[in-house]
Amino acid sequence: MIKGKAYSALGGVFEYLNNDCGYEQWSQYLIKKLSLLGVAAGACGADMGCGNGYFTRAFKRAGFDICGVDISAEALSSAVELSRREGLKIPYMSGDIATFKTAAKADFITAVNDCVNYIPQNKLLSAFKRVCANLKKGGAFIFDISSEKKLKEKLGNNVFADDSENATCLWFTELDGDKVNFDVTVFKRRADGLYERADERQTQYIHGETQILSLLQEAGFEAFCEGHLGGSKEDRIVFTAVKL
Repeated sequence: MIKGKAYSALGGVFEYLNNDCGYEQWSQYLIKKLSLLGVAAGACGADMGCGNGYFTRAFKRAGFDICGVDISAEALSSAVELSRREGLKIPYMSGDIATFKTAAKADFITAVNDCVNYIPQNKLLSAFKRVCANLKKGGAFIFDISSEKKLKEKLGNNVFADDSENATCLWFTELDGDKVNFDVTVFKRRADGLYERADERQTQYIHGETQILSLLQEAGFEAFCEGHLGGSKEDRIVFTAVKL
């Protein structure tokens, strides 16, 4: 089986397949967190690993001056189309959290839904330093990770399927030390009604809460964490970091 780059197969349909994750509540939670940090409508931000752009669009509708950034051309193409349908003018750019440079210092940067899990442990510090360099003093960096427990005990060495009318996705996972490999097969429905198959491999790295907090401090942030939507940390941990 030929393995494509991460999100080459899944990128165009990820939001469609993942539409049961509570996007609306999740996006409003992030907007409220920004507000509590004093980041209000009109502030300039970047949504890293934006995927098909749901959160980017939500930030735009809330009045933020936002751009979306992702490494997947397929994801960005879908993000542009979905924004166009909603009448939203949002710039989308190719890039990743470890190397991207904003045109001007941002008020906030987000990296939602496992973006940081795709960064190997030995590159986390340099990625956090890059984010810090792109923020204004006092700027906010909000991101989440899938927890060690989730990756090791729920996702690793398992099989998952997501079947919808226009796309079907199969995930075959393997726990490999400090990471989980995902072999993904996507069947996408074409205009003629037939389905086209695409395959890719993804890797998510397991990061610890204490490790992340320590590296954020070393990179120049004051940081704290909480569970998803302010609840349990069992599956997802949310980090809020402010540039010192």
